[in-house]
Amino acid sequence: SGESGAGKTESTKLLLQHIMNLCKGNSQLEQQILQVNPLLEAFGNAQTVMNDNSSRFGKYIQLRFQKNTVRGAKLSEYLLEKSRVVQQDTGERNFHIFYYMFAGLSLEEKEMYGLLDPSLYRYISGRFGTQDVAQRWKHKYQEVCNALDMVGFQEQEQVDMQAILAGVLSLGNVTFEPEESNGSVKVSEASRGWLKAAAVDVLRQLVCCVPCSPWSPSVSCCSLCADARDSIAKVAYGRVFGWIVCKINELLAENVDSEVELREIGILDIFGFENFAVNRFEQLCINLANEQLQHFFNHHIFQLEQAAYKEEELPWETITFNNNQAILNLLLAKPLGLMSLLDEQSAFPQATDKTFVDKLNSSFKGNLHFQPGRSHVLGFSIIHYAGKVQYTAGGFLEKNRDTLPANVRGLFINSITPLLSVLFTGKSLCYGRASYMNQGPPRQELGVGMRLHSLMVLMERMYSANPHFVRCIKPNNQKEPGVVDSQMVLLQLRYNGLLETIRIRRDGFSWRPSFEEFAER
Repeated sequence: SGESGAGKTESTKLLLQHIMNLCKGNSQLEQQILQVNPLLEAFGNAQTVMNDNSSRFGKYIQLRFQKNTVRGAKLSEYLLEKSRVVQQDTGERNFHIFYYMFAGLSLEEKEMYGLLDPSLYRYISGRFGTQDVAQRWKHKYQEVCNALDMVGFQEQEQVDMQAILAGVLSLGNVTFEPEESNGSVKVSEASRGWLKAAAVDVLRQLVCCVPCSPWSPSVSCCSLCADARDSIAKVAYGRVFGWIVCKINELLAENVDSEVELREIGILDIFGFENFAVNRFEQLCINLANEQLQHFFNHHIFQLEQAAYKEEELPWETITFNNNQAILNLLLAKPLGLMSLLDEQSAFPQATDKTFVDKLNSSFKGNLHFQPGRSHVLGFSIIHYAGKVQYTAGGFLEKNRDTLPANVRGLFINSITPLLSVLFTGKSLCYGRASYMNQGPPRQELGVGMRLHSLMVLMERMYSANPHFVRCIKPNNQKEPGVVDSQMVLLQLRYNGLLETIRIRRDGFSWRPSFEEFAER
């Protein structure tokens, strides 16, 4: 755990290498476990203000052992930040894979996928970078292609996947205008070329998939169509990512008899705590996961350890620590926690982000960890274990619903691009987190707030395991090597509870032999 940019993903990679080395790391499986990483980073990581290679999803890696040899591995992914596909703030970029494609594809391939100059695409932000950067991206693209081959993606699957990604970018440039004769909405003349360039058939068929009532103002109808367009882009990208994780799991699955008992080491690498100039729904989900992890750490280091001393009747002066249970109650309590209220509001078609914020203000009046928004921007603040974060509430309900118009789903299912059809019917697809894809007819997907619950369930499972905590400390905010900002480091040591941890380790009993060991010695 640690802030965004503190080094969690790099530490995870080092830890995996170390474990593979201890296993003598020669088998093909052990090498494959290490080699899938470029693929995950290309599709799941992006540049943010805080970190040039920020994980925009959480991952849990389970390594399964038999007699100190790795026999299999499984990857679970949590809460990919799909909104990044359609919007990035100043100084941020889209997922790496889009830039790698522009740098790595040949002119012929770009022509085949209908890709033009990257600066033309609304979904691609930021300068494209220097020649050096383009060269590095080109090298990364090659790494991704090698990893795709190694994981076992067929050539046609790789072509289809890149066609979907290129189609998503072209789709972002499609705009809408009112039809003067009958008040309906059509694709604007200026963007018809982009619709054509969305090389995947289903993306071409998007003219207007939002049922507009006759009395809806055409301006709001255009805006609804634009929202639907963005929903399609996000869902298509999310499904591609889930499919990649699924293929990786097929490759790494253990090949042993079911009665053979395997031991397991799990590594949880989640997105770090974030506090930007503008914090949205995604930051709330990320920070909630970090709150839960901090509580798990407190429970193990302080509550369990001190309970053991008490039970053994050892002389012990209780160490107090910052217990963040009250913040978790504010966020997760049922039926009146923030996430429950968000799901309740998301279920009402008439509800808006404003009615949601009004509900929060009335429900949490007087709560020490909640502050109503004070500026003209609709929002609220939460006092997290790592400090106060101001959230902008715009888009909360829409992002939590995470829905796709039903008729668009039908277009995907009947697509002539085989991969798209597979991604949306769930045939032969064990999608990362989502067994919901194989349960009969397509239905409303779970709200994001509820899907966050799957991460909580994982953490509860970890309470019964034997956990080790790797606390990553960020040395400075400038992304500079070799620079330590001591005030910033001290702040992290404080809010992480590490100063109290040092005290309990120093004052406590570090060596705990069993009675047998003690008698033997």
